[in-house]
Amino acid sequence: MDQRGMDRGAMAKDRIKASWPALVALVVSCVYVLWRLSASGWDPVSLAELGSRYVEGDPSGTEGYDGQFTYYIALDLNPRTVEQRLDVPAYRYQRILYPILARVMAAGEASLIPWTLIAINILAHAIGTWAVAEFLADHDLWRGYALIYGLWVGLIVGIGLDLSGPMAYALVTTGWLLYHRERHVQGAILLGLALFTKETSLLFWLPVLLAELFGDKRKRAISWLCVGGILFAGWQFWLWWVFGSPGLGSGGAMATPFEWIPFMGLLRIGPISMAALGLFILMFGPTIVLPSIWGIFSSIATLRRDLSHAETWALLFHSLFIVFMPFSTFREPLSILRVAAGLVLAVILFTARREDKRILNYGMFWIPLLAILLKG
Repeated sequence: MDQRGMDRGAMAKDRIKASWPALVALVVSCVYVLWRLSASGWDPVSLAELGSRYVEGDPSGTEGYDGQFTYYIALDLNPRTVEQRLDVPAYRYQRILYPILARVMAAGEASLIPWTLIAINILAHAIGTWAVAEFLADHDLWRGYALIYGLWVGLIVGIGLDLSGPMAYALVTTGWLLYHRERHVQGAILLGLALFTKETSLLFWLPVLLAELFGDKRKRAISWLCVGGILFAGWQFWLWWVFGSPGLGSGGAMATPFEWIPFMGLLRIGPISMAALGLFILMFGPTIVLPSIWGIFSSIATLRRDLSHAETWALLFHSLFIVFMPFSTFREPLSILRVAAGLVLAVILFTARREDKRILNYGMFWIPLLAILLKG
């Protein structure tokens, strides 16, 4: 082998070595999806967990789960006809990018759409984990800390349920990395696209805009960020015009409003079942409640010194989001874990910027929550 071939081989090995967290996330995602498929007779539609209430139009039928709405929209993009299959049409339809991409990849073939929904999320999550690993490496930190994100149970479960979270956060992480590497236009575009994948991406888009306004004030970067925000605002007005309400809200059917009292959404479980409240506090107290409290105090202390870092704003917004989260989210363990994906990512970005290995080491204790998946 000549020297050029040896150099290519060495570069390939270096790329694989650098991408190992993404490969781990890819393998775990695939294993989880295969496990889910094997338990359902290898029917990819079953991953969306369709409810008879929306399949058959039976008001007393089963509810199913959120992934079914992504599947229905991908099957039929016409808002007027798909509306009857959506519990809260504007809220579900606002997450339009994931079903559109699945439909395009399937070339409109209905039988292929369930497979493209799975493939997109698996690939997106691997890319998102790679982006987190690269961001960590840019701050001279171990790439392995990216597994905190790559193996977060709230994202892995989203892959197996056809949810929009994995793709949305992949756009956020990749956009964040590009922005950090001074590729502001590309980063702003990806952050803007994330808004159309899942509305909670606003909690990452807005921090970048605020950091620019309080920091370097790069006009081109601000312009492209504003383009994404304006388009998203226009999208919300269109949803309002078509469905009678904007998409932004606290959830789907039976969703309760955001709380005004800290952690009241969690405490409302008590009157229903003190045993359940105790179990939730035992499970989510150290893993979500305490990190969100830490996030508020740490971000505010940092903002008092410097307002120009997007990672600090992101941590503050996501921590406050958890603190005032609705009862309808707190009462469902899976919803808590899905929503907390933003907090997990914000903690990683914030601690990476500060090169705080201690907090990242603590973050590795989030990984064992994957055991929740074994309960099916």
